[in-house]
Amino acid sequence: MKPPRFDYATPTTVTEAVALLKQHDTEAKILAGGQSLVPLLNMRLTRPGILIDLGRIPELNYIREADGAIVIGAMTTKRSVEDSDLVKSRQPLLHAATVLIGHVAIRNRGTVGGSLAHADPAAEYPAVAVALDAELRAMGPNGARSIKAADFYVSYLTTALEPTEILTEVRFPVLPSGAGWSCMEVARRHGDFAMAGAMVTVTLARDGRCSAARIVLFGVGAVPLRAAAAEQVVIGQKPSEKVFQDAGQKAADAAEEPMSDTHASAEYRRYLAQVMTRRALAEAVSRAGRAA
Repeated sequence: MKPPRFDYATPTTVTEAVALLKQHDTEAKILAGGQSLVPLLNMRLTRPGILIDLGRIPELNYIREADGAIVIGAMTTKRSVEDSDLVKSRQPLLHAATVLIGHVAIRNRGTVGGSLAHADPAAEYPAVAVALDAELRAMGPNGARSIKAADFYVSYLTTALEPTEILTEVRFPVLPSGAGWSCMEVARRHGDFAMAGAMVTVTLARDGRCSAARIVLFGVGAVPLRAAAAEQVVIGQKPSEKVFQDAGQKAADAAEEPMSDTHASAEYRRYLAQVMTRRALAEAVSRAGRAA
């Protein structure tokens, strides 16, 4: 299959890319890694007048630690994240989520910013961003701005980015001392999009009670879903199978209108939300105990 005709631009700076976006407005599409956009082009589900390729902007490719966060440029590949010793040691939840994405060939080309901005509700990176309360930074004609991950995802494949803005950076906070984490999902095959999954972080106090928890579901709705009611079941309690079961049920209740398609029914996705939450909480607590 071949894509429709389009013009092609290769800016070398963010400023130049933003100027091109402003010039072409709704006719333009950003090309990052291309792992989602190129298939859409080939199936002619999108017909941009111009593609703006960010691949020649070196200032968007980096991984570093600053101010208590792992800071990643939008054009950094997933494979670079996977291979990063800094990510493995300082933000293992992000590393674990990365390994679940597609296959090596996809991770070689796919970018962090591309995945976050594409906003597929079954993708791992948006869920990680919400679970870790990440901060996303964008650049547009009016300058730079920061957007919390919880505010970034608006609806299916829709973000808070303006049409003339480019996602430039994401900051994933480092987990506090004594925190545990878990990334669990169910997919038909490794590398497929998740039918449902859960990203969980848990912090244990000295008395063994849970002092903080974040539970985010993905693959069950239009955006990553934070299960706040499930978190409240866990916080202040000593971990137990009953607590995990009750939290899982609250998570399933939070998935009010799961997607239903050829891969899984809404009912099955709601059931998976319960199971993934229960298992992920148990694993996160186990890791938190070892960390403490």
